[in-house]
Formats: sequence, structure tokens, C-alpha cells
Amino acid sequence: MMAKKPPKPAPRRIFQERSKITALPLYFEGFLLVKRSEYQDYKHYWTELRGTTLFFYTNKKSTTYVDKLDIIDLTCLTDQNSTEKKCAKFTLVLPKEEVQLKTENTESGEEWRGFILTITELSVPLHGSLLPGQVIRLHEVLEREKKRRIETERTSSSFPEKGKEPIEDYVDVLNPMPACFYTVSRKEATEMLETNPSLGNMILRPGSDSRNYSITIRQETALPRIKHYKVLSVGKNYTIELEKPVTLPNLFSVIDYFVKETRGNLRPFIYSTDETLGQESTTEGRRERLKKNLHIA
Repeated sequence: MMAKKPPKPAPRRIFQERSKITALPLYFEGFLLVKRSEYQDYKHYWTELRGTTLFFYTNKKSTTYVDKLDIIDLTCLTDQNSTEKKCAKFTLVLPKEEVQLKTENTESGEEWRGFILTITELSVPLHGSLLPGQVIRLHEVLEREKKRRIETERTSSSFPEKGKEPIEDYVDVLNPMPACFYTVSRKEATEMLETNPSLGNMILRPGSDSRNYSITIRQETALPRIKHYKVLSVGKNYTIELEKPVTLPNLFSVIDYFVKETRGNLRPFIYSTDETLGQESTTEGRRERLKKNLHIA
């Protein structure tokens, strides 16, 4: 009998698309059972630790996260006694909530505990039962996180305005616009969503004037519908024009709002590397249409 093959990692395309959306370095990943204050029970997520944020995906192949948790202000991590065998259970105590995490086995629990404490305390925990190779990984991640924070602080301090609030989101520093932003018209955005539904169903684009923005979505129903939402630039914030207007600090938060409110049914429209290569191998007409959509010279 042939030995059972190990599970294949997520395709490279998925990793690249997640990197575009989050713009944060990946330190650790795996399945977690998560129970937040608003959850009635545990939810099973494929989880990525990027920077100091946990990104939760419905499964290993999802390109868009359904929830995220910033743990940079972690107060403490407390272990809990679990009645389940071969299972690790602990609580993340944050200033505004406590989040319970449960792993599928004790080994992955030790790893999650080690990585979370390393990037929040900026030091490798001395206690634990990690193997030498795992400890080496923690030291590597520690150096990467220290370097990331130094670069973020340098970028933040480069702004000349006095009294300017510190930049809270690393994504905003490196990528001023979300990955689903395209300089296209309402008609072009609609055509992009209808032509390539597998790439996502939400596009951020310029508004009718040079100051504001719009979001075009394609609802996946029996009869697909296209909707448009205005996003107004108000001072340093952005307001989504809804029945009850929602004001958010940046455009990344605007995209996050639509994703969370629809529980992941809305996904940012992103041309992946594989898709782009596929376009290059087709007819000249299709290449020209893609260039027109993306306004590539």
C-alpha cells in the first residue's frame, strides 16, 4: 500500500492574492477554532498571522478573509484546561475583548502560542515545548517583525504635518489604494465584473468627480444584479452613502466593511498573476480589452 501523501499547500495564486489584499508579511498559518465576543459558538477558520493581525478565512482556498483581529495590544495570553484530548485551548486578552482559540492538536497549539507571543512581546518565549527548528523560526520571525515596525515608523515620521495622528494601518503606508481599485468608469467596472466573475465581485473606482469614489458590486443571485455605492471623502475619513451613512478612516476599511457585512459574499476583484499570464496567451483583442480596463499604456 502506498504511503498517504501529505496535503498540498494552498496554490501560489491564492497566496499572492492574499498578500495583495493584506500587504503584510505571513508569519504562520493553520486551522483554528475561534470564538469572539459576538460569536455564539466556535467558528472553524483557516487562519493567517500576518504582521500583528490574525486574518480568518472560511477555508484554505479562500482569497478574501471574512474577519480579522489586531493583536498588537495583547494584554496577555492565558492557557485554559481542555476536557478534549489532543487539543490546546487558550484565550487572547485584549483591551476591548477576550477571544478564545482552540487548536486541533497540542503541537499546533504550542506553535500558535509561540508565534503570537513573539510578535506581540517582541521576544521569543523561553518556556514551552517547541523543537529547536521551531524556535529558530520564531527568532527569524522576530527579526522580520522588528524590521517591519522600524520601516513603518520611518514612513510615519516622514509626514511633515505637526499633530498628525499616527498611521495605524501598515497597509495604508505601503499601498495607498486597495488592490481592487481600478481607474475605470461605471460601465467598464460593470463589464469587468460580468466578464470575470471568478476574480471577485467588488471594484473600487473613481467617482464622478476627482475627489470621491464609488464601489461597484455584482450580487450573486438567481439574476445577477449590479449595484453602485458612493464613497465620499470627508476630511481624513470616507463615508459610504447608505440609508444610515457609515464613516471609516480609510479606503481599506471601506472594503473591509463590505466584506464583513456580507460575511464574505462580496470579494475584492483582483487580477491574479496566473490570470494575467493567461490573458497574455490569448488573442490580441482580449489583451487590448484588458489593457483598456486597467488603463495600461
